[in-house]
Amino acid sequence: MTALITALAVAVIGGPVMWLLARLDRRNTQQHGQSIDILERLDGKVDRLDAKVDRLDTKIDNHNNDTRRHR
Repeated sequence: MTALITALAVAVIGGPVMWLLARLDRRNTQQHGQSIDILERLDGKVDRLDAKVDRLDTKIDNHNNDTRRHR
């Protein structure tokens, strides 16, 4: 009889706890997925900005070299 009561107590307490944990895990997984999407978009923007800075750096170097030659 004690085993039956213990099993029922575990089911009554454990069931809702497991349901809550599963729900929280699913929400956490969705939030991580959204964060990854945002980070990937940000990474693309940083890459494009880096390419623009490299082009500007090259133009400035060329300008400085041209200025030095004409002195």
